[in-house]
Amino acid sequence: MKFHILTLFPEMVEQMLEASILGRAKKRGALTVTVQDIRQSATDKHRTVDDTPYGGGAGMVLRVDVLADALQTARELLPEAKAVLLTPQGQRFNQEAAEQLAKADQDLILIAGHYEGFDERIRSLVDQQISIGDFVVTGGELPSVLIVDSVARLLPGVLGRDASAHEESWSLKTDWGERLLEYPQYTRPEEWQSQKVPEVLLSGNHAEIAKWRRQNIRKTTAS
Repeated sequence: MKFHILTLFPEMVEQMLEASILGRAKKRGALTVTVQDIRQSATDKHRTVDDTPYGGGAGMVLRVDVLADALQTARELLPEAKAVLLTPQGQRFNQEAAEQLAKADQDLILIAGHYEGFDERIRSLVDQQISIGDFVVTGGELPSVLIVDSVARLLPGVLGRDASAHEESWSLKTDWGERLLEYPQYTRPEEWQSQKVPEVLLSGNHAEIAKWRRQNIRKTTAS
Protein backbone atom coordinates (compact mmCIF):
# COMPACT_ATOMS: atom_id res chain seq x y z
CA MET A 1 0.00 0.00 0.00
CA LYS A 2 1.37 3.39 -1.03
CA PHE A 3 0.46 6.92 0.05
CA HIS A 4 0.71 10.04 -2.11
CA ILE A 5 -0.01 13.49 -0.66
CA LEU A 6 -0.96 16.53 -2.76
CA THR A 7 -0.12 19.75 -0.92
CA LEU A 8 0.95 23.36 -1.37
CA PHE A 9 3.51 22.93 1.42
CA PRO A 10 5.49 19.73 0.73
CA GLU A 11 8.30 20.67 3.11
CA MET A 12 5.82 20.77 6.00
CA VAL A 13 4.59 17.25 5.25
CA GLU A 14 8.01 15.79 4.49
CA GLN A 15 9.41 16.92 7.85
CA MET A 16 6.74 15.01 9.75
CA LEU A 17 7.14 11.91 7.59
CA GLU A 18 10.85 11.64 8.30
CA ALA A 19 10.50 11.40 12.08
CA SER A 20 9.81 8.58 14.53
CA ILE A 21 8.08 5.35 13.44
CA LEU A 22 7.07 6.62 9.98
CA GLY A 23 10.61 7.72 9.17
CA ARG A 24 12.10 4.41 10.29
CA ALA A 25 9.48 2.43 8.35
CA LYS A 26 10.28 4.43 5.21
CA LYS A 27 13.99 3.76 5.56
CA ARG A 28 13.32 0.02 5.97
CA GLY A 29 11.13 0.01 2.88
CA ALA A 30 8.04 -1.01 4.88
CA LEU A 31 6.26 2.24 4.00
CA THR A 32 6.09 4.30 0.81
CA VAL A 33 4.90 7.92 0.99
CA THR A 34 5.47 10.44 -1.78
CA VAL A 35 4.65 14.15 -1.67
CA GLN A 36 3.63 16.27 -4.66
CA ASP A 37 3.58 20.05 -4.80
CA ILE A 38 0.24 21.19 -6.25
CA ARG A 39 1.93 24.40 -7.36
CA GLN A 40 3.90 22.45 -9.98
CA SER A 41 0.63 22.05 -11.92
CA ALA A 42 0.03 25.79 -12.23
CA THR A 43 0.54 27.07 -15.77
CA ASP A 44 1.39 30.76 -15.32
CA LYS A 45 4.82 32.17 -14.50
CA HIS A 46 3.76 33.03 -10.95
CA ARG A 47 2.59 29.45 -10.22
CA THR A 48 -0.88 30.70 -9.25
CA VAL A 49 -3.01 28.02 -7.60
CA ASP A 50 -5.89 30.06 -6.16
CA ASP A 51 -8.13 33.03 -6.89
CA THR A 52 -10.72 35.26 -5.24
CA PRO A 53 -14.16 33.68 -4.68
CA TYR A 54 -17.06 34.43 -7.02
CA GLY A 55 -19.69 36.43 -5.14
CA GLY A 56 -17.09 38.09 -2.95
CA GLY A 57 -15.82 37.21 0.49
CA ALA A 58 -12.57 36.87 2.39
CA GLY A 59 -9.69 34.61 1.50
CA MET A 60 -8.55 32.77 -1.59
CA VAL A 61 -9.98 29.60 -3.14
CA LEU A 62 -7.98 26.71 -4.61
CA ARG A 63 -8.65 26.43 -8.36
CA VAL A 64 -10.30 23.29 -9.74
CA ASP A 65 -8.28 23.28 -12.99
CA VAL A 66 -4.94 23.33 -11.16
CA LEU A 67 -6.00 20.62 -8.72
CA ALA A 68 -7.40 18.47 -11.55
CA ASP A 69 -4.05 18.56 -13.35
CA ALA A 70 -2.18 17.75 -10.12
CA LEU A 71 -4.49 14.83 -9.42
CA GLN A 72 -4.04 13.52 -12.96
CA THR A 73 -0.27 13.50 -12.43
CA ALA A 74 -0.75 11.59 -9.18
CA ARG A 75 -3.06 9.06 -10.85
CA GLU A 76 -0.44 8.39 -13.50
CA LEU A 77 1.92 7.35 -10.69
CA LEU A 78 -0.73 5.35 -8.82
CA PRO A 79 -3.41 4.35 -11.36
CA GLU A 80 -5.39 2.16 -8.92
CA ALA A 81 -5.30 4.63 -6.02
CA LYS A 82 -8.31 6.03 -4.20
CA ALA A 83 -8.37 9.86 -4.19
CA VAL A 84 -9.33 11.26 -0.78
CA LEU A 85 -10.16 14.91 -0.09
CA LEU A 86 -9.55 16.25 3.43
CA THR A 87 -12.60 18.42 4.17
CA PRO A 88 -14.88 19.33 7.10
CA GLN A 89 -17.82 17.93 5.11
CA GLY A 90 -16.25 14.49 4.88
CA GLN A 91 -16.85 11.22 6.72
CA ARG A 92 -15.60 11.39 10.32
CA PHE A 93 -12.27 9.62 10.62
CA ASN A 94 -11.81 7.17 13.48
CA GLN A 95 -10.06 3.89 14.25
CA GLU A 96 -12.65 1.87 12.35
CA ALA A 97 -12.11 4.02 9.24
CA ALA A 98 -8.34 3.55 9.55
CA GLU A 99 -8.80 -0.22 9.79
CA GLN A 100 -11.05 -0.25 6.73
CA LEU A 101 -8.49 1.65 4.66
CA ALA A 102 -5.67 -0.61 5.82
CA LYS A 103 -7.69 -3.77 5.14
CA ALA A 104 -8.62 -2.57 1.64
CA ASP A 105 -4.88 -2.31 0.90
CA GLN A 106 -5.56 0.23 -1.85
CA ASP A 107 -3.09 3.03 -2.58
CA LEU A 108 -4.26 6.43 -1.33
CA ILE A 109 -3.92 9.90 -2.82
CA LEU A 110 -4.60 12.42 -0.05
CA ILE A 111 -5.49 15.97 -1.09
CA ALA A 112 -4.58 18.64 1.44
CA GLY A 113 -6.40 21.89 0.81
CA HIS A 114 -5.30 25.25 2.17
CA TYR A 115 -6.26 28.95 2.38
CA GLU A 116 -9.99 29.78 2.52
CA GLY A 117 -10.96 26.51 0.88
CA PHE A 118 -11.29 24.96 -2.56
CA ASP A 119 -13.59 25.27 -5.54
CA GLU A 120 -16.68 23.12 -4.87
CA ARG A 121 -16.18 21.32 -8.21
CA ILE A 122 -13.06 19.64 -6.78
CA ARG A 123 -15.39 17.25 -4.93
CA SER A 124 -16.37 15.67 -8.25
CA LEU A 125 -12.75 14.56 -8.80
CA VAL A 126 -12.37 12.39 -5.69
CA ASP A 127 -13.52 8.97 -4.49
CA GLN A 128 -13.94 9.78 -0.81
CA GLN A 129 -14.06 12.77 1.54
CA ILE A 130 -12.71 12.58 5.09
CA SER A 131 -12.88 14.91 8.11
CA ILE A 132 -10.69 14.46 11.19
CA GLY A 133 -13.14 16.28 13.47
CA ASP A 134 -15.34 19.28 14.10
CA PHE A 135 -12.65 21.93 14.36
CA VAL A 136 -10.71 24.16 11.98
CA VAL A 137 -7.04 23.83 11.02
CA THR A 138 -5.02 25.99 8.64
CA GLY A 139 -4.76 23.33 5.96
CA GLY A 140 -4.98 19.64 5.18
CA GLU A 141 -1.29 18.91 5.76
CA LEU A 142 -1.63 17.81 9.39
CA PRO A 143 -4.80 15.76 8.71
CA SER A 144 -3.14 14.00 5.76
CA VAL A 145 -0.14 12.96 7.87
CA LEU A 146 -2.48 11.91 10.68
CA ILE A 147 -4.27 9.55 8.27
CA VAL A 148 -1.01 8.15 6.93
CA ASP A 149 0.19 7.54 10.49
CA SER A 150 -2.99 5.84 11.72
CA VAL A 151 -3.39 3.63 8.63
CA ALA A 152 0.29 2.81 8.15
CA ARG A 153 0.74 1.49 11.68
CA LEU A 154 -1.84 -1.19 10.87
CA LEU A 155 0.20 -2.45 7.89
CA PRO A 156 2.61 -5.38 8.26
CA GLY A 157 6.19 -4.39 9.04
CA VAL A 158 5.58 -0.73 9.91
CA LEU A 159 5.62 -1.18 13.69
CA GLY A 160 8.49 -3.01 15.34
CA ARG A 161 5.98 -5.57 16.61
CA ASP A 162 2.83 -5.95 14.51
CA ALA A 163 0.77 -7.01 17.52
CA SER A 164 1.33 -3.57 19.07
CA ALA A 165 -1.27 -1.99 16.78
CA HIS A 166 -3.95 -4.34 18.09
CA GLU A 167 -3.24 -3.70 21.77
CA GLU A 168 -3.79 0.06 21.78
CA SER A 169 -6.72 2.35 22.53
CA TRP A 170 -9.66 1.98 20.13
CA SER A 171 -8.09 -1.15 18.60
CA LEU A 172 -9.15 -3.19 21.62
CA LYS A 173 -12.70 -4.52 21.23
CA THR A 174 -15.21 -6.58 23.16
CA ASP A 175 -16.71 -9.73 21.62
CA TRP A 176 -19.69 -7.63 20.48
CA GLY A 177 -17.56 -4.95 18.85
CA GLU A 178 -17.45 -2.18 21.46
CA ARG A 179 -14.18 -0.28 21.17
CA LEU A 180 -12.15 0.23 24.32
CA LEU A 181 -9.37 2.43 25.67
CA GLU A 182 -6.09 0.90 26.77
CA TYR A 183 -5.36 0.05 30.42
CA PRO A 184 -3.04 2.36 32.47
CA GLN A 185 0.71 1.83 31.95
CA TYR A 186 3.56 2.29 34.45
CA THR A 187 7.35 2.09 34.40
CA ARG A 188 10.24 3.08 36.69
CA PRO A 189 10.50 4.69 39.19
CA GLU A 190 8.32 2.44 41.35
CA GLU A 191 7.33 5.40 43.51
CA TRP A 192 7.24 9.06 42.46
CA GLN A 193 5.99 11.95 44.62
CA SER A 194 4.07 9.50 46.84
CA GLN A 195 2.39 7.91 43.81
CA LYS A 196 3.09 4.18 43.69
CA VAL A 197 2.83 1.60 40.95
CA PRO A 198 -0.11 -0.76 41.71
CA GLU A 199 1.13 -3.75 43.69
CA VAL A 200 -0.43 -6.26 41.32
CA LEU A 201 1.88 -5.11 38.51
CA LEU A 202 4.90 -5.89 40.69
CA SER A 203 3.60 -9.31 41.74
CA GLY A 204 4.71 -11.37 38.76
CA ASN A 205 1.28 -13.06 38.82
CA HIS A 206 0.32 -12.90 35.16
CA ALA A 207 -3.26 -14.06 35.71
CA GLU A 208 -3.88 -11.33 38.28
CA ILE A 209 -2.15 -8.74 36.09
CA ALA A 210 -4.38 -9.70 33.15
CA LYS A 211 -7.46 -9.47 35.40
CA TRP A 212 -6.38 -6.01 36.65
CA ARG A 213 -5.85 -4.82 33.09
CA ARG A 214 -9.28 -6.03 31.96
CA GLN A 215 -10.93 -4.26 34.88
CA ASN A 216 -9.10 -1.03 34.19
CA ILE A 217 -9.83 -1.13 30.48
CA ARG A 218 -13.52 -1.00 31.44
CA LYS A 219 -12.99 1.69 34.04
CA THR A 220 -10.89 3.90 31.71
CA THR A 221 -13.38 3.59 28.83
CA ALA A 222 -16.38 4.31 31.07
CA SER A 223 -14.82 7.47 32.47
